Amino acid sequence: MNNWIKRNSGHLIVAAIFFVLTFAYFFNPIMQGKILYQGDVLQAQAMQKEIMDVKAATGKAPLWTNQMFGGMPSYQIWAKYGSNITTHIIDVLKTAFPNPVDTILLYLFGAYLLFCTLKLNHWLAAAGAVAFAFSSYNFIYIDAGHANQAYAIAFFAPIVAGIIMTLRGQYITGGALTAFFLAMEIRSNHVQMTFYLLLAIIILVCIELYHAIKAKQTKPFFKSIAYLSAATILAVIVNAGSLWTTYEYSHYTIRGKPNLKSETGNAGTGLDKEYAYNWSQSVTEVFTFFIPNAYGGASGAPASGDSKVVKLLTEKQVDPAQAKQFAGQYMYWGNKPGTSGPWYFGAIVFFLFVLGLLIVKNRIKWWLLSAVLLSVFLSFGKNLPFLSDLFFNYFPLYNKFRAVESTLVIASLCFPILGFLALNEVFVNRDKPYVFKNVKLAFYITGGLTLLMIVLPGLFLSFKSSEHQTLISGLTQAFQGDSGMANQVANGLVQDRETLERSDAIRTLIFIALAFGLLYIVIKQKISTTFAALAFMGMILVDMWSIDKRYLKDGNFIDKEEIDRTYVPREVDEFIIRDKDPDFRVMDLSLGAPFQDSRSSYFYKTVGGFHSARLRRFDELIQNQFTKSINQDVLDMLNTKYIITADPKTGSASMHANSTACGHAWFVKSVKYVKDADQEMMAISSFNPKDEAMIDQKYKSVVEAKPLGPDANSTITLTTYTPDHLTYQTGSTANQVAIFSEIYYDKGWKMLIDGVEQPYYRADYLLRAATIPAGNHKVEFIFHPTSYYAGENISLAGSIVLILALGGAVYAERKKKKPEAKKA
Repeated sequence: MNNWIKRNSGHLIVAAIFFVLTFAYFFNPIMQGKILYQGDVLQAQAMQKEIMDVKAATGKAPLWTNQMFGGMPSYQIWAKYGSNITTHIIDVLKTAFPNPVDTILLYLFGAYLLFCTLKLNHWLAAAGAVAFAFSSYNFIYIDAGHANQAYAIAFFAPIVAGIIMTLRGQYITGGALTAFFLAMEIRSNHVQMTFYLLLAIIILVCIELYHAIKAKQTKPFFKSIAYLSAATILAVIVNAGSLWTTYEYSHYTIRGKPNLKSETGNAGTGLDKEYAYNWSQSVTEVFTFFIPNAYGGASGAPASGDSKVVKLLTEKQVDPAQAKQFAGQYMYWGNKPGTSGPWYFGAIVFFLFVLGLLIVKNRIKWWLLSAVLLSVFLSFGKNLPFLSDLFFNYFPLYNKFRAVESTLVIASLCFPILGFLALNEVFVNRDKPYVFKNVKLAFYITGGLTLLMIVLPGLFLSFKSSEHQTLISGLTQAFQGDSGMANQVANGLVQDRETLERSDAIRTLIFIALAFGLLYIVIKQKISTTFAALAFMGMILVDMWSIDKRYLKDGNFIDKEEIDRTYVPREVDEFIIRDKDPDFRVMDLSLGAPFQDSRSSYFYKTVGGFHSARLRRFDELIQNQFTKSINQDVLDMLNTKYIITADPKTGSASMHANSTACGHAWFVKSVKYVKDADQEMMAISSFNPKDEAMIDQKYKSVVEAKPLGPDANSTITLTTYTPDHLTYQTGSTANQVAIFSEIYYDKGWKMLIDGVEQPYYRADYLLRAATIPAGNHKVEFIFHPTSYYAGENISLAGSIVLILALGGAVYAERKKKKPEAKKA
């Protein structure tokens, strides 16, 4: 034991430093017992409310929820994949560490493993890990509540480490680690991030193949690929439950094939291009990589009291707080609708990255450069349509993802890798004149560019948004036709933006100069490389920490009691909650955007809600029946029992009961067949849902399998309810068509009549329907998706194999070290 501690003392000290740094960053809120306010996490709490309530009552979480958009699978909201070993590892991390300490530690330790794999000494590897972990968007994602996204990014570095180990001949250890960390990555459940990592890995493999062919070493290369392929398959098997359900469900979401040809003009799949490109980086926004406020920082952050706009407005008797809020709202001037902050990789990291381009000879440089260029170019989206459209239209899966700026997660990984490979080269290269020549060149390039951004920023940046003239027009109206004042405020905004940029550019130049000075001392051998590595860690930490604190700061943490008050019911909410009917819906129009807010879903089942993977059929219903005006017939068929509105003057919410709601289920008097989705959508635009049903003609044979007949006295009643198991009692003297006010989704729902499975079909565009035989019957709808339950069994088998693989890797490493110990 003592020998093990002695051998690994450096790693243990680094681990201790990581813990100290992480807890120090969150020291005040942790000590005060505060919780990070994360908007998306709170949205998720509302989405998950019914799932968690059922889980608390029954011990089992349902795989379906009716809490929003009429009803949807819970796979992308909350689902327990208990047979997956990585689920339990994540649970342990979440339990052991307060949020978001666990995520930061994963950033640090994952990157540390990668830098150690790249043969950097542990102090340099630790500094590199800090550079990656404290990249601004790693913290911005946490602040926004994108927990899954942050977790997925945290596993980028260790996956790359496992791949490099395998490619360098450590087949068993590298393959096992790749399988483990890739399994963790997939379980993080952010396909977009995993997809971007895959793009980078493809480039790496292609470069490795080229060099293998060039060196006539294809045999070991393909052996590595065999191990990596096996690792990938194992990681997929471990996550079979989540992957299968996600894949199956994706075809029916807004990322799947459209149903309405009249709306799309084609039968393509994926997101709408304008929606996907909405968050596209401006081309010159790359300056934020090393000058964080080059584009004004975060949207909505209050401006300082020194702002020219604030001074102008306060002179006009505007409240100072309102003036600061107004100025801050318009400080970001890029093409995106808004931003939570810049993609800042660090001033010193930027300098080292440029140095890496000059001095690193390792072929990994070309992978890093290629990956950076691709991620940056793709982040431009609509601002570089040639490349973006090429990927969007032809590259598999690319059109499933929105916010194309997110491709920069690859650049945020590659920048510190190349930068610290460069730093390592400075430390070990004995040709000091050559090294110093390149260090000076890197300093001239980065320092000179930064100096230009201080002296003449207008050479590169306009500091005016594309909506500048529209803003002036709006200000002119706000100032009651005073165009002079409007122009003064607009010009003040431009000056404020330039001031912010210049201030941060000066800051960047100072850090670059410090890094250059430290390298000069190292090259002159005035200090040890250990001290230099620690000094770089310290400087990078000061640089990145201070920027991260602009976005993920102590003020973002609030008392638990305040979090608990997020969902305090209004008077109208309390009235509706008292209704003990187990299954009805509410249309809450008082929120302003009922299909972009999940608040109401916390209290009751809603027609609206918020989710980026909602069912496409429901989304099409929204666009066609609720966007221009609210279709009362559609509200009725969705059993919308209450409608909430807001007083346009006071904003106070009021509620009225919808007396025409159709109820849980009903027998219709007639059936009208339609030829396709377009005709079906048109048919429900104006119809009597209680009496007639609009059914696609492809279901005609199922509908009329038995002769239909009327019965004015027939009954159908919901007797028991859970989201994934509904029971009805029917009574009729004739075979009839029943419409159930439940969302149709045929991948998992089964209908049983008196315990025997029977066919059902879709009606009224998205509801379930079935032909119910004459007599008294018990009708059940049970959600039991094969994709989940069979997938869980596969996951269990994969988890066992993964544990064995990791154990085998440990055994192989121990066996390899024993001869070395004896030899020593």
